[in-house]
Amino acid sequence: MPTATRGQDLLSPEFLLQLERLALLSRRAFRGRTRGERKSPRKGMSVEFSDYRPYGAGDDLRYVDWNIYGRLDRLYLKLFVDEEDLRLHLLLDGSASMSFGEPGKLHYAARLAAALGFVGLASHERVSVAVIRDRMAEGWSPARGRGQLLSLLEFAARLRGEGPTGLSDALVAYALRSREAGLAVLISDLLDPAGYERGLKALLERRFDVHVVHLLSPEELNPVLAGDLRLTDAETGEIQDFTMDGEAMRSYRERLGEFLESAESFCRANEISYHRVATDTPVEELVLRELKGLLLA
Repeated sequence: MPTATRGQDLLSPEFLLQLERLALLSRRAFRGRTRGERKSPRKGMSVEFSDYRPYGAGDDLRYVDWNIYGRLDRLYLKLFVDEEDLRLHLLLDGSASMSFGEPGKLHYAARLAAALGFVGLASHERVSVAVIRDRMAEGWSPARGRGQLLSLLEFAARLRGEGPTGLSDALVAYALRSREAGLAVLISDLLDPAGYERGLKALLERRFDVHVVHLLSPEELNPVLAGDLRLTDAETGEIQDFTMDGEAMRSYRERLGEFLESAESFCRANEISYHRVATDTPVEELVLRELKGLLLA
């Protein structure tokens, strides 16, 4: 991410106006520690009437509809729509490999996280950000309300890609220490030799609603390389010399295809929402048109 990037530059005023019309979607209902503004499919005891059901032993007599009792000589309870408090967990891969590309993958991830975070803040949901390297390295503490947007933008603008990746260990640690589940969005290139599967399963076991946004740069999808090359691993510093010819390019494309198919198949098999995107796709287009199942217009 360029050092000149300011928080206010991550999202344009025009984009923010479009984000105002969106809301987060969750495939699970969550009850937080405070009352939120999201209408839950569960029946509760808020102020908005929903339905009736027959009285059962042990039910609270305060919610009996005595008018119905007077007409039918039967006890019925009034049910109300419950309000749920949704927590949005934004999990960003901040390892060195995320600095690759133009724009850098982490810059793209920061803009995407800021956009999703604003949708949550504007809907009065609680939003937090955790940065993953070989462990959970830093974070933006849970906050609520659109007044927190500038703080979120400033945090996102300061992110730098550095260090090795430890996706599974970091996600397992995050799942275990989180006091409450919620909507978890992992934004990562998934480039970890140790894998990511164990970490995603840990989130599922803790009842998170998990989404993966798989970022790749155009240079990774369609590399323009030829001849004798010396490449340096951004995270380990390992140097490797090789010749990029037709056979090497075919091998690369084959292994890339297997990697992408494996990630998508794993997510599909585990009911994790999977979104693959190249970083030359405008963030605005991704958020407003392509993140189906995560955002509601």
